[in-house]
Amino acid sequence: MDIRTLELFHHLAGSVHFSRTSQACNISPSALTRVIQRLETDVGKQLFIRSNRCVELTYAGQAFKKYAEDVLGRFERLQGELSKDAILSGQLSIYCSVTAAYSILPRFIPRYRAMHPRVQIHLETGDPAQAIDRLMNRDADAVIAALPEKPGTQISFLNMAVSPLVFIGAGHYPDVLVRNSKKEPNWEKIPLILADKGLSRERIDRWFVENSVLPRIYSQVTGHEAIIALVNLGFGIGFVPRLVLEKSQLYRDIVVLDNMPELPPYEIALCTRNTNLSNPRVRALWDIVAGVS
Repeated sequence: MDIRTLELFHHLAGSVHFSRTSQACNISPSALTRVIQRLETDVGKQLFIRSNRCVELTYAGQAFKKYAEDVLGRFERLQGELSKDAILSGQLSIYCSVTAAYSILPRFIPRYRAMHPRVQIHLETGDPAQAIDRLMNRDADAVIAALPEKPGTQISFLNMAVSPLVFIGAGHYPDVLVRNSKKEPNWEKIPLILADKGLSRERIDRWFVENSVLPRIYSQVTGHEAIIALVNLGFGIGFVPRLVLEKSQLYRDIVVLDNMPELPPYEIALCTRNTNLSNPRVRALWDIVAGVS
């Protein structure tokens, strides 16, 4: 078995979805299936339980995942050792939201490119709720993400910004926000537009549970930008980081609602796996961000 095989296995063990792994790793589903079958033959054990709807690791698969992580970590450290005295080259992969791409990356990427022109930066943007998972699945060397309350011991991070979470409405649809006689939000009558997953969703859900509120959820969408778009169309009120709102093209048409619950803000950070810090390309990025944060 080779490093590529271990990388494919490790990604599939994290995504538990053949299509997601094939897309992320640029390999066809049929080729991925053959790789896993050959690996299982080499190991002599079934590593995955497959069904039409899901993929699960077997006990042997869980054990082999630890082995794969150890080998991949050692390989990353070896690459770092071999590159110490050389001019940095190769690829650095970064994952972040669209908002982070044009509001946070410009703080340090131009400096990185000037210092290390032979490094090819691969940037992928998408739902910030997926950032940490993509990091741990080795889809990216580094991500810009809202820090979870418990980042875990495998992640290193550098704080870069703090953004309050705010409730928003469309200035030209004021009647969407319904209040009771005490001027408090009437959650049973207010259509809510929320992220389908991620830290903002976790925090608002917790607030509803703690306050015994049964909200009226109109729509659950991927990404905060989509929330702002639906709010602007008058479908309901939303809950987003202020940073995303301020960078939105719809900013002038959206209002931050007063007298709403205050929830803990987003702490936005550059994150990487601890083992990645031995990779000279990641280490160089880390040092630059530490110097400008």
